[in-house]
Amino acid sequence: MNRYMQLVVEGRELSLYLPPSYQESDRSYPVAYVQDQGDMFKDCLNYLNHLFAVGQLEEVILVGISSTNRNREYTPWPAEPLLESNPPFGGEGRAYVDEVADVIKAYIDYQYRTLAAPEHTAIIGGSFGGLISMFAGYWRPDTFGRIGMLSASLWYEGVMDYIRQQGKWPAEQRVYMSVGQLEGAYKQNAQKNMLVNNVEAHQFWLEQGVSPERLQLAVDPDGTHDPIFMARRFPDALRWLFVGEAEELASAKGQAQHQDTDDYKKHEMHNELNNQDNQDNQDNQDNQANQVMAPLFSVPGTLTWSMQSDVTGREYRIFIAEPMGPPPEGGYPVLYSLDANATFGTLAEAIRLQSRTPRGIPSALIVGIGFDSDSPIVSSERFYNFTEYADPAELPVRPNGMDWPETGGVEAFLTFIEQQLKPAVERRYAVNRSKQALFGHSLGGFFTLYTLFTRPETFSRYIAACPSVWWKNYALYQRWEEGKTRLRQSGERKSLRLYVGAEEKPSMVKDARELYAFLRGHEEVLETTFDEIEGEGHVSVLPTLISPLLRFVNA
Repeated sequence: MNRYMQLVVEGRELSLYLPPSYQESDRSYPVAYVQDQGDMFKDCLNYLNHLFAVGQLEEVILVGISSTNRNREYTPWPAEPLLESNPPFGGEGRAYVDEVADVIKAYIDYQYRTLAAPEHTAIIGGSFGGLISMFAGYWRPDTFGRIGMLSASLWYEGVMDYIRQQGKWPAEQRVYMSVGQLEGAYKQNAQKNMLVNNVEAHQFWLEQGVSPERLQLAVDPDGTHDPIFMARRFPDALRWLFVGEAEELASAKGQAQHQDTDDYKKHEMHNELNNQDNQDNQDNQDNQANQVMAPLFSVPGTLTWSMQSDVTGREYRIFIAEPMGPPPEGGYPVLYSLDANATFGTLAEAIRLQSRTPRGIPSALIVGIGFDSDSPIVSSERFYNFTEYADPAELPVRPNGMDWPETGGVEAFLTFIEQQLKPAVERRYAVNRSKQALFGHSLGGFFTLYTLFTRPETFSRYIAACPSVWWKNYALYQRWEEGKTRLRQSGERKSLRLYVGAEEKPSMVKDARELYAFLRGHEEVLETTFDEIEGEGHVSVLPTLISPLLRFVNA
């Protein structure tokens, strides 16, 4: 029997792939039905074979299903074309989904050793194929319990309204979504909503109570609406959709062969993952290979956006840690953190762990503002974005003796946050505007204080760690006069947390102490606290602040 073959079932062409162990075993396998003749798995078949061979991906049967007309079969209802020269969308998706469920799946289950239950059956597609896969999950939950939506065309007319009407996904389904940050970026028609609608749908389902353990969205920062990005995500989709299959399948096979289940699982894991010969040296080689080939670590429940400033054209990398569970009454508290290349990972893991029920702190949305770089500290961008302009004569000699980088972008950066970033976040998430905090460290601490002193209404809470109060001959003190007046006029009392490491340079510690003493004289408009962290320096102070920050945001 060939492992890869072409079939015709009731006039429908299929591409069938059987996993490597199929011919040598009598076990049954989960099945993934893939739109567009299975082009997504054909484009990465060698890689899938590798993942199956080394045990990094549970073996599945793959069935590629051809389409006679995508615009008819992959759309849920008729709609007008995007271009006048094109025919309208046919909207015959329900008949297609029923054919896959009642005819094609029935044939595959009869002819091959499959696990036929919904929890072992996936339907996956890209673009319109992702759209109709979503509807298959809604229409036929009795058949499809695993849904793969890769770059799904959620821009289609009426789809978002349908999603809202349906509420959360049917119980026990697992859903994997992916989309590129640049999908729709250059479109002027409805397709411009590709990214926005996918992110909105994901957030809506979470708010409806779908567990993050059953729903995942992956956003490719440079992804466009092209097959290359969908094929890259296909193995990730299989891994997510069939997580836990290894244990279930090992148990089923063990029962079929009348072996002790526990002993069999141990034996099977060694055979399937390593194909090893029980020699210690070979085991070590296999372990080393698995370590090399393991996927990169990522924090679950996080997204990355790319945003360009309308004012300066500069690019920013925005990191989002989505809260677990639906928003509280009034919306999620939000923490905006500067220098996200350095701080976001720690903050995201901390809130994910500390907000676990039943005794965790309330959940919060983390928005990290970083730069297009793999470096944790991007000096040139920090000096420009976080500072007001300073003539070199207004600054001390740099420790390395070099010229100061370009400065003076603070107003443009603050305008970007206020007029672009915050509205974009608030369009996608239920945000509590009375619980929005800004956190910055060093020059970021200067920016935090500058924001508080010049546009205090932008946030309700401010955290400045080791702030560069010295910048431009202590110009912050002059800025305070403006901020004090605005605070009094608003009648709103803001909150500020100041931190400094006790092992900092003495001048930094002195500056922080003196600023605190100065601000304490204005308690009527600003509540200020100050902590000097023993044993910590300019950088090492950061991890000690994470838990206090999260409690402060939620207070």
